Amino acid sequence: MCAIQDCLTKNGYNEAKCAKFVDALYECCQAFYEKNGDSAVTASCPKPNLLRLKMEQRKNGIQ
Repeated sequence: MCAIQDCLTKNGYNEAKCAKFVDALYECCQAFYEKNGDSAVTASCPKPNLLRLKMEQRKNGIQ
């Protein structure tokens, strides 16, 4: 997660400029839930329903 924090800090917390890092985190989280199920818990990832929503929004160009 340091890459995301570094990018955000360097870019004045403009998430759009750090999209590739956020996308990579979300993909990692998706793999985590696919492997462990929606009831799995991790502090680094949004809850599964929110993750799916965020990934769909990003796919449609909504940040």
